[in-house]
Amino acid sequence: MRFATRSSIRSGLLVGAVAFAAVAAILYASSGVTVLGALRLLAAIAAAALVAVYLILVQRDRHLEIEDELSQQASFLEALIESMHAIAARGGPQEVLEHARVEAQHLFDADARLLAPGDEPTASANGRQGILVPLRVRDQQIGALHLVRVRPFRRADVARATVLADFAARESENARLLEEAQVREAERARLSEQIVTAEQDERRRLALFLHDGPVQSMSGMALMLDSVADTVAPEALPVMEKVLSQHRETIRALRDLSFNLEPVVLRDQGLGPAVQALAEQLGLEHQLQVDVDVEAAEALGEKAQAALYQIIREALSASIRRGPPTRITVGVTRRDDGGLTVEIADDAPGERRRATFDSLAERARTLNARFDVEQHDDRGTTVRVTLPPYARQ
Repeated sequence: MRFATRSSIRSGLLVGAVAFAAVAAILYASSGVTVLGALRLLAAIAAAALVAVYLILVQRDRHLEIEDELSQQASFLEALIESMHAIAARGGPQEVLEHARVEAQHLFDADARLLAPGDEPTASANGRQGILVPLRVRDQQIGALHLVRVRPFRRADVARATVLADFAARESENARLLEEAQVREAERARLSEQIVTAEQDERRRLALFLHDGPVQSMSGMALMLDSVADTVAPEALPVMEKVLSQHRETIRALRDLSFNLEPVVLRDQGLGPAVQALAEQLGLEHQLQVDVDVEAAEALGEKAQAALYQIIREALSASIRRGPPTRITVGVTRRDDGGLTVEIADDAPGERRRATFDSLAERARTLNARFDVEQHDDRGTTVRVTLPPYARQ
C-alpha cells in the first residue's frame, strides 16, 4: 500500500511538472521569442521539475525508512523489556540463565546455548553466523551465551545481546544471593527455635523442681513448726513466730518464682488464661488496672506462646518497677498479612533503663520479630513486638 502511494505521488508530480513546463513554453513563445528558445526553456523547466520531484521523493523515502527503523527499534526494545521482566520473575540462578537463553533465542531468531566458564563454542556450519556474549558478575565470568543464525549479526544486535546478558547475569547473582539468604534465615530460625525450646525445657524443669522439691519440703517444715509451737517456752514464742513468718514468706517467694518460670496454666490452658492470671495477680498486688486482650495469639504454637508470655511478663514487671503506673494495656492484633502485633502500653512517667529494652529485644529476636519502643515523658511507654506471618505456623 505504501509503495503504491509512492508511485502515484511520483506520477502525479511528473505530470504536473510537464504540464507546467508546457504552459510556460507556450506563454514564452507567444511573447515573441523563437520556437527554439521556447524549446530550450521548456527543457530547462522540465529538468528542474524532474530534479525537484526526485529530491522530494528521495527525502520522503528516507523519512519513511527512518520511521520504519524507529518503529522496529521500539518494538524490539519493548520485547527486550518484557524479556527482562520474565527473566527477573524466575527462581534460582540456573532458572534465570536458562530463561535468558530462551528469551535470547526468541528475540534474535537464533539458536542459543549456555556455555560454562572455559567452554569453547562449536563451529558454525553452512554459512551460519555466530556471536559469543559473556555473562559476567563483578568482573568474574560465570558463563557465556552463544547465538547462531543464518543472517549476520549487526552491531546493534551485539549491543542488545550484551544488554540482555548483563541483565541476566545480575539477576542470576541476585537469585543466588537470595537463595543463600534464605538458607541462612532458615538456619537462624532453626537455631532460634532450639534456643526457645532449650529455654522452655529448662524453665519447666526448674519450675517442677521448685514446686515438687524445696516448696513441698518447706511446707512440711512449716506444718511441723506449727505443731510444736504450743510446746515452746513462752519466752521463745516471739522468735518462733518470726521464724514461721519468714518461712512462709520464703515459701511464697519460691512459689512465685516457680509460677514465673512456667505457669501451670500456660502449659495446660494456653497464653490467654496465663496472661489474664498474671494481670490479675499484678493488679491486686500493686493496686493497678491491667486490661488484657490476647485472643489473637492463641493461633501461635506452644513455643511461640511461651516466648511471648515471657516478653509480656518482663515488660509488665519493668513497667511496675519504673512507675508504678495506674493502668497497663496488653493487646494482640492480627494484621492483614497474617502476622501479629503485640503492644504493652502503660501510663507510668519517667525513663526506663535501656537494659530492659535490650533484654526484651533479644527475646523478640528468638521469634524473628521486630521490636519497637515509644517513650513519652508524660504519657507513658508503649512496647511493640511485630511477629511475622510464619510465626503463627
